[in-house]
Amino acid sequence: MSQPTILSITEDGFDLDEILRRISLPTTGAAVAFTGIVRGRTERDQPHDTLYLEYEAYQPMAEQKLAQVAAEMRHRWPSLEGVALIQRVGHLEAGSPTTLVACTSAHRDTGVFDAARYGIDRLKEIVPVWKKEVGRDGAEWVEGQYRPKPGE
Repeated sequence: MSQPTILSITEDGFDLDEILRRISLPTTGAAVAFTGIVRGRTERDQPHDTLYLEYEAYQPMAEQKLAQVAAEMRHRWPSLEGVALIQRVGHLEAGSPTTLVACTSAHRDTGVFDAARYGIDRLKEIVPVWKKEVGRDGAEWVEGQYRPKPGE
């Protein structure tokens, strides 16, 4: 039985029901999905409003890194049946989904929750995506915390 995988850097939205259908097998009994959403208001650190985000990616490298994240997830949690990693790019209004990480497995107690958490954390860590935050007071490129190490 093949292990379904969806990896996508896209300007298009996504349909969670369709994604889950595509990463499920006849043996699937559990699915966990995380979706990032553009915040209209940030309260932590320096509170501010956001009108929209502009995401950019170097698509060939970003797709390669999504594949790396999926492989790492499958290595750590061999019970995973399906994996979906989607990062949207382009102009995204407040309230819009930005990222989807979804995993399926036969049972909920086989690491599927941990795998989804790992997937989003690792995606944010190594996938080359840049984010410009636009608010009422102007625009700012938002830089992540991660600095790549050799070999990543």
